[in-house]
Amino acid sequence: MSNNSIITAVGGPLDVTAKIIATGPRGQDGDVTREEFAAHLADYASRFPDNAGAHNSLYRGKLLGNAVTSQQYADIANGTFADMYIGDYWTIGSITYRIAAFDYYINTGDVSCTAHHAVLVPDYPLYNAQMNPENTTAGGYVGSAMYTANLEQAKTTIKTAFSGHVLNHRMLFTNAVTNGYATGGAWVDSEVDLMCEHMVYGNGVFNPVSTGSVVPYGYRVDKSQLPLFAFDPTKINTRAAYWLRDVITAFNFADVGDSGYAGASDASHSRGVRPAFAIS
Repeated sequence: MSNNSIITAVGGPLDVTAKIIATGPRGQDGDVTREEFAAHLADYASRFPDNAGAHNSLYRGKLLGNAVTSQQYADIANGTFADMYIGDYWTIGSITYRIAAFDYYINTGDVSCTAHHAVLVPDYPLYNAQMNPENTTAGGYVGSAMYTANLEQAKTTIKTAFSGHVLNHRMLFTNAVTNGYATGGAWVDSEVDLMCEHMVYGNGVFNPVSTGSVVPYGYRVDKSQLPLFAFDPTKINTRAAYWLRDVITAFNFADVGDSGYAGASDASHSRGVRPAFAIS
């Protein structure tokens, strides 16, 4: 950083305009040091509003402990999310669970989700599994072996780590495929499920769109990118391929490739299981 670098924080409860000196103590012209500027930012953060909108807009990446405390659960349930920000994480056992969003599912579902919550995503796939033993997407996500059986290990691990606090909410998942297009869906209870392309990338990459004569069944409540991946795209790429739940063809579900590309793979391939879930 050069001596002319300027960092400005404006528009909040504390306005700070500071010139950072790359090295050395306070200059003769009144410039502030890195330490002084850090103190200003800490003061700003201490006055930051405690609500989902504010906390969704700040990435921090701090270790929050090896278990969620009763106070942390209370601050999630009351919607303040005090001292919790995007990218913060708990390490429970050998798994890092990172905050990806706050109140992402509020006011969604055929039965409206009203409980304040934090959406978590493990940093890496929990294990590998197939979407289906055969190369087919028939039945969509709901009809897949992943949905009916192969997520059970993840559900057990997550419900043990966050006992009694995994949010049950309503989601709209595909359950029918015709000529390689998703053509039907249903409202279902969801606790631990695979992410979709929109949650990860912010849009559908391989997910089929209208051909002019066919409109694929693309209805979903999780239609925007998780703030975690918007702020830090490196959290998308794990160097291990993992499944997404979108139907792409009669044979392929979407995935994130091991080289970081948006991809699609045969349903019978074994890919990582990296689900999203919410705690409340």
